Amino acid sequence: MKVVVAEPTGLCFGVKRAIRTMEEALEEKGRVFCIGSPIHNPQEVQRLVDKGLVVVEDDDRIPPDEPVFVRAHGISPDVHQRLQDKGARIIDGTCPFVRKAQEMAGRLSREGYYLVVLGDENHPEIKGILGYVEGPYLVVSGKKDLRAIDKIDKIGIISQTTQQESTLKELVSEAVGSAREIKVSNTICRATVERQEAVRRLAYKVDGIVIIGGHNSANTGKLFRIAQESGTPALWVEQADQLDGRWLSGKGTIGIAAGASTPDWLIKQLQQAML
Repeated sequence: MKVVVAEPTGLCFGVKRAIRTMEEALEEKGRVFCIGSPIHNPQEVQRLVDKGLVVVEDDDRIPPDEPVFVRAHGISPDVHQRLQDKGARIIDGTCPFVRKAQEMAGRLSREGYYLVVLGDENHPEIKGILGYVEGPYLVVSGKKDLRAIDKIDKIGIISQTTQQESTLKELVSEAVGSAREIKVSNTICRATVERQEAVRRLAYKVDGIVIIGGHNSANTGKLFRIAQESGTPALWVEQADQLDGRWLSGKGTIGIAAGASTPDWLIKQLQQAML
């Protein structure tokens, strides 16, 4: 069996930066708190927990004067203020591309635009972004959701960094009929786009494609759906021991692609399991 790995694939700049910052903090301080999973990959999170990371569900569970890591998804200004009020030593691992989306959300709303945010309203990145909004807004998953608003004067559009550009383009086209003025900031991360394009290219060159990444990862889920849409058999696993030998049977060439929060060591384990 021949195994081909998509290029690029795996950890993006923002997640690499977050992991490096977190490891440095753990080495220095021994114990560091984080609100929610620092990245959407259970195996990598467990590795960090073993080093001293403490994952909590909300900031109320963090004792005063403790080091707190802000994950790549970012947090809202309100949460940031509460952490400061309890004397937390904040270590900011917010992805620069997420920071851009936060800043654009605030700027567009201050300029009087009704903000439309493409993304998953339950995703931590979106929750953080919405904390910067200073006016009316609507979170949408696609163009159909725009029907929920009446025709208004000004619409500003931004996106969760892991969305597909094709979905954003459809949303913008639909918005033309909903407002007199539209301002769009493409806040989709280029690394996300590149990984999606890599899956599209690879899917047509292989007999099957395995997507590896956390089942709680939005960007990994999109890679899997793109692979499925190509018509090439696709399998989504979190780690190598989830491979199904029956699924691999009869396939001469297998492609591997990984979500932006999947570390190299998991990708290598998957490759070795196929050899």
